[in-house]
Amino acid sequence: MSMTSSGTTASGPYGTSGAPGAGPPGPPGVPGASAAERPRGLLRSGFGLIGPRHGRHVLSVDQVDSLALPIGDDGVVIGVDAGGQPAVLGLNRPTPYDVVLIGGLWTAQVLALRAAATGARVAVETGRAQAWMQMVHAMGGGQNGMSVHDVGRVPPQGASAGNPVLVVRDCGMRPPRGRVVAGPWQSILTLLPYLSPVAPRLLRQARLVGVQRVSPDEAAEIGRALALPRGDVDSLPTLTDGVTLWCADRDRQYVMTQPTDAETGLFGTPRRMD
Repeated sequence: MSMTSSGTTASGPYGTSGAPGAGPPGPPGVPGASAAERPRGLLRSGFGLIGPRHGRHVLSVDQVDSLALPIGDDGVVIGVDAGGQPAVLGLNRPTPYDVVLIGGLWTAQVLALRAAATGARVAVETGRAQAWMQMVHAMGGGQNGMSVHDVGRVPPQGASAGNPVLVVRDCGMRPPRGRVVAGPWQSILTLLPYLSPVAPRLLRQARLVGVQRVSPDEAAEIGRALALPRGDVDSLPTLTDGVTLWCADRDRQYVMTQPTDAETGLFGTPRRMD
């Protein structure tokens, strides 16, 4: 903020031109102060620092429509798509969300770790607790929002908008019906190592299905269940490690999950087989 005295100029009767009759410069901030002294006078008067002088940032009405903000989906970055762009999976939702992954433990663990990094609590229901304990220890021994439970022993999680939960069901090829089900702010990720007799029921219930490399017979059955085009059915037996075909309604996307250095240290390189 700046102050000026009305009715005065640098060449006026109280300026610094040295005209006859001009007295000594007055105190800073009043007529008679030099240009150099005036900012110091304002500072002593309590008007703060004199900021830089620059043009204002102004747009005309016609230019407002040209503004664009890089706002995209929020969620877990599960890899990159065929175009090299980040593929994001929104797991924290106000509505129930069931995900089925027909694939390897490696991918499920990477998804769980990344979900925890976004602030979600992760509860793992598994019959192979040792396969998950290294991850739990790396996250601080369960103090950072990750817990491991025996099959059928997952307690109510108390999910909420401020405390979302991901339940990972790693219960083999025939997972029993879970005590904890999908609900508001609580998503369920069911891992199937291969297609099994219970798979059709789970696929029908799922909002999202991920498929990694499977046998040609499994690919044909999955194709019928998900109404996949022939090209996708033929590609499933040839997928490389780390690649998943994600299917939701009529949307399909191939995603390559690329581990970070920390994830490689914990889980090793991408692999389909455990």
